[in-house]
Amino acid sequence: MTSARRIGAPDAKNRVLLLDAAERLMIEEGYAAVTSRRLAHKAGLKPQLVHYYFRTMEALFLEVFRRRAEEALEVHERLLKSPQPLWALWRFGTDPAFTRISMEFMALANHRKEMRAEIAYYAERFREDQRQAVTTALERYGPKIKADNIEMPPVAWSVLMSSVSRYLVLEQAVGVTGGHAETIELVESYLRRLEGEPQPIEGIPETWKVHQFRMEQSTPLGPSLDTTTDPSTASSQ
Repeated sequence: MTSARRIGAPDAKNRVLLLDAAERLMIEEGYAAVTSRRLAHKAGLKPQLVHYYFRTMEALFLEVFRRRAEEALEVHERLLKSPQPLWALWRFGTDPAFTRISMEFMALANHRKEMRAEIAYYAERFREDQRQAVTTALERYGPKIKADNIEMPPVAWSVLMSSVSRYLVLEQAVGVTGGHAETIELVESYLRRLEGEPQPIEGIPETWKVHQFRMEQSTPLGPSLDTTTDPSTASSQ
């Protein structure tokens, strides 16, 4: 009879170092670069420690995703409880750091059923939080919305705002910017009509980088999506 292989404690320092290193590798070079040897080198640890803390690389990727998703949910909840939940929903989606690693997780999900299930689980949690916050906001702004003859379920608002903002960042990542300034102006002019100018939220950076990399040397995605650019100004630059 063989004994079960020991797995390191969930809160062990080396385990955290490996998770941090895996996330940085995914952001800098893509998930395919995350091998046990590369990961250990990035974390400054011995290769055998990778499988001491994680039975498989699949288990490692799942833990990287869950940690990132739980952190995002916490920030997301705080944003949606702010006095300007629609602005919060829109700006949350324009974070390049989160979008970049999300693309890697989606690529992983193409070949890993467990990752697909985790993404779906957390996506539904995000969507439900958004639906509740948008429902409350639309009730508050009811007279303004009725005056504009707009009839749309709260969940449709959340899908459209989060999808459009995320897609703009995805396009910017590959150098596509056509129509971005005009789209941003269209969305933000309506948000200003409903909630006024966006205000900073206590405890959240004004740059809205709510998913900052854990190490300063991580490679940035590129210039942040400017969600306050005037179309005429953008086109002239």
